[in-house]
Amino acid sequence: MSVNSTTASSRPVTVVTGGSRGIGAATCVRLASEGHDLALGFVSDAEAAERTAAAVRAAGARCVTVRVDTSVEADVERLFDTAAAQLGPVTGLVNNAGVTGPLGRLVDTSARTLRQVLDVNVLGYLLCCRRAAKDMAATGSGAIVNVSSAAATLGSPGDFVHYAATKGATDTLTIGLSKELGADGIRVNAVAPGMIDTDMHTTAGDPGRADAAVPGIPLGRVGAAPEIAAAIAWLLSPEASYVTGAVLRVAGGR
Repeated sequence: MSVNSTTASSRPVTVVTGGSRGIGAATCVRLASEGHDLALGFVSDAEAAERTAAAVRAAGARCVTVRVDTSVEADVERLFDTAAAQLGPVTGLVNNAGVTGPLGRLVDTSARTLRQVLDVNVLGYLLCCRRAAKDMAATGSGAIVNVSSAAATLGSPGDFVHYAATKGATDTLTIGLSKELGADGIRVNAVAPGMIDTDMHTTAGDPGRADAAVPGIPLGRVGAAPEIAAAIAWLLSPEASYVTGAVLRVAGGR
């Protein structure tokens, strides 16, 4: 883990999980351009995390990288402890780390995959929200953005119903926690991306999945990670100061 020497002032300090690639990496770079210092959580690809961190620093922001499995309580605590120690009080959280497992019908999905997807996508979000809420309540302000998915309402039959179910849980978490934390000055929202051009599809086993979905998307194209990052950045910004409990769908009309 490393951090540059830019002097901290009243700059926002935001934790981004799953920040080494895709939507997470795009979000880190976008937030850096808007004045945030970043704690970038990654699970395995240290090289990719450092590439993103370099882009963040090039934008004039401080960045610390932390290897973390968000489904492990001790790892989450270490992530936030590191952010606070090296950057300052945490003001924002982007809950982005997630897994899908292989594409396929539920009847063909192993219990091991189901457990992993639930642990990372649900337990991991809960653990990160819990710690962020503690830290932010102490200062009386803060913002959390959970990365959900259009799958939460589409269901993703034949692809990953189990993943869609975890994103339904994300939406419920967002709504409930926004009401619970409002009196503490903490806003909680979610962004629900549709079909986005990232390597998630290759990891799930179908590199052509995004392109194949284009005929069913009203805008006639897949989305790009920076478009989701822009929505996340807005929800974290003062411009969204009266927005909480929202699930912002960024899915091309799907």
